[in-house]
Amino acid sequence: MAIRLEIVAETGSTNADLLARIRNGEHLREGYWLIADRQSAGRGRQGRSWIDAPGNFMGSTVVELGGGDPPAQTLSFVASLAVYAATSASIARPDALQLKWPNDVMLSGSKFCGLLLERDGRFAVVGIGVNLAGAPKLDDRKTKALSSIGAAPDRDTFAHQLAACFERELAAWRDGGTGHLFARWQALAHPPGTRLTVHDGLGERITGTFDGLEPDGGLRLRLDDGTQHVIQAGDVMLEGD
Repeated sequence: MAIRLEIVAETGSTNADLLARIRNGEHLREGYWLIADRQSAGRGRQGRSWIDAPGNFMGSTVVELGGGDPPAQTLSFVASLAVYAATSASIARPDALQLKWPNDVMLSGSKFCGLLLERDGRFAVVGIGVNLAGAPKLDDRKTKALSSIGAAPDRDTFAHQLAACFERELAAWRDGGTGHLFARWQALAHPPGTRLTVHDGLGERITGTFDGLEPDGGLRLRLDDGTQHVIQAGDVMLEGD
């Protein structure tokens, strides 16, 4: 698959743009990325806005789903592994990075990227925002930019690196399936036994310890009474966040 990066000065949302083009019948090939210098209506998970900053990466790409592909929702793990790989190659201290369920990549315990997966028919659009130069201030979580721990890569250099990493991770997802994918993800994430609090989006707050992943990527949480609870969607806070 050939990588092609298209850069626009400003748009509302790169995800929304690609979804609109797909719905209008345009066939966007895998390897194509739409990248914006600025976004005025960037979106994150659960309807949150994603605030941009000059020099940060904001872009989206398309995956055409086939009948033999793993479940589409597991592309969030593909994306987080790609961000991890691209970032670890760009900073002096890769040990500052850690993956967090469902699709966060943490930098020194703080959020520094946002991932949004949306689907239209056989196409999945993967949106990624990475704080390279600056980090927005959020009320509900700590944020950080790569520039806070050393010289951050320029946006275009990072974009090419991320696109190449995503291409490799996508091929591994198709060739190796979710078992291999989840094993690699867990090796870079909070270890089993880590205490987590999950807000499930329905107002429920559940606390327990991380007990691995379900075959579909759901989070297994071991509750204090010894029972196991499976979370399919929600926000996770590590103990001490």
